[in-house]
This record gives sequence, structure tokens and C-alpha cells, in this order.
Amino acid sequence: MGAQLRVYRRRIKSVQATKKITKAMELIASSRIVKAQQRLEASLPYLQHLYAAINAAATNAADVRKHPLMANAENRQKAAVLVITADRGLAGAYSSNAIREAEALASNLREKDISVLPFVVGRKGVSYYRFRDREMGGQYVGFTDQPTYSDAKRIGDDLLKAFMTPVEEGGVDEIHIVYTNFRSMASQQTRIRRILPLEVVDEVVTRDEGAQPAALYEFEPDAETVLDGLLPRYIDQTVYLALLESAASEHAARRRAMKSATDNAEEMIKSLSRQANQARQAEITQEISEIVGGADALSAAG
Repeated sequence: MGAQLRVYRRRIKSVQATKKITKAMELIASSRIVKAQQRLEASLPYLQHLYAAINAAATNAADVRKHPLMANAENRQKAAVLVITADRGLAGAYSSNAIREAEALASNLREKDISVLPFVVGRKGVSYYRFRDREMGGQYVGFTDQPTYSDAKRIGDDLLKAFMTPVEEGGVDEIHIVYTNFRSMASQQTRIRRILPLEVVDEVVTRDEGAQPAALYEFEPDAETVLDGLLPRYIDQTVYLALLESAASEHAARRRAMKSATDNAEEMIKSLSRQANQARQAEITQEISEIVGGADALSAAG
């Protein structure tokens, strides 16, 4: 009985040590979520105004559909898929959900006779494709929990270069992003978004009574040149926003996973404590029985 009690106590100490680690990781993830949300909210206005400027320039352009970044290929042959996963684990199904959506998208594209070239962000995704000996157009690791604009620009430049390269020379006809959208602390959703070729929807302006007149713009030197400058920035900013969304989702998933691990550790400690108390009570009962039995034997001998 004594050996069994020592085993229970040793296991309780081990689980308590694990609980301290998971609780600390939960608190760290909680603090990082707030910072990730602030960075995400700070980047949204710029992207919204950038898209409005692109809409205005596209509306005034002579033939916007002939722009290299807006022209749809007649015969699509190859697509690039940017998959955003995590560098570290202990985040539940965060990375596996993104990879699963990317695989579903790739399967759908292959059914249309479109080959897929993945660009992978995060060590989890890189390990997945490398283990299966898949070709990757780019690998980006080391910044998924705190991405910067320079990281997004590096990815955007590689994607833009692949899009501007002919398919015969290793380029692609379209580009998709698979990322995790941060909806709230308790809800994150994996999304797929096509970023190239870009589709610009013209705004319909109604002439209702009291409505504001549509703004008129003059572009120097011309609307086409303005589009040439704005569209690459739009690609970089879109990738940056997806990285920020995924970073916030990663921290939220890790916080939820660590909270679940902490709760499980507490339940395990309670269960082990009950078993240790039962073993201790059984040991005490056995000792009392041995003492009583010895006293009876001495009394009978006397």
C-alpha cells in the first residue's frame, strides 16, 4: 500500500507541474490575443480605403479587364494556394483545419484539370507538405504568431511574380489564400479567398432624394498608371490582413486548448487525490488491523 500511495503522490506532483505550464500558456495567449486584435483593427481602414481607390481608378480606366492583374485566363492551367498555418503546436485543430481546407480546394481545382502549387506559411504546414514530398512554391516560417508587413510583402512579391510569369515558365493563372478568420474569442472560421485575378465590383449609385452625389476623380497621369501602383499594394495588404487574422485565430485556439488542458489537469488531480486518500485509508486500516491482531495474539499467549 505504501508503494501505491507514493505512486499517486508522484503522479499528482507531475500533473500539478503540467497544470502550471498550461495555465501560463493560457495567460500568455490571452495577452497576445488583445495585441493581435489591435493590430488587426488598425490595418482594416487602410485596406478599405485602398480598395475604394482601386474601385475609383478601375471605373475611370479605359479597359480595366485588360489589366494583367484583372484579366482572367481563358484556359486556366495552374493555380497557387497560399496556406497559412502555425509555427508552433498546442493550438488544437487550428493548423489541421487550414490544411484540410487547402486540400479540399486543391482537390476541387484538380477536378477542373487545374494543377496546384502551394505556398505554405508556418512550420506545421511546411512539415505536412514536406513529409508527403509535395512541391512548394514558397516556404515562410518563424513569424506566424507576430507577422509584420515586411513578411507579408515578401510573400506578396513572390505571389505576384508567380502570377506575372507565364504558366509555361512555371507561373500560375490564379492565386487563392486559405486562412483562419477571427470572428471572436470563441469562434474562428477557416476561409478561402481568391485574390488574383482581382475582381472589382462597380458601385451602383442611386439618385434618391437627399443622397450624396458620386465623387468625381481626376487621375494623373492616368487611371491605368494609378492601378499599376495600387494593385501590388493591395495584394501585399490582403496577405498582411490574412496573416493578422490567422495570428489572432492561432492565439485564440491556443488559449482555448490550454484552458481545456488546465481544466483536465484539475479533474485529474481531484481523481488522483481521491485514489491517494483511499490508498492511505486502506493502509491505515491495514496497520490498525495488524496492531489489533498482534495485541490479540499477545493476550492469548499470556
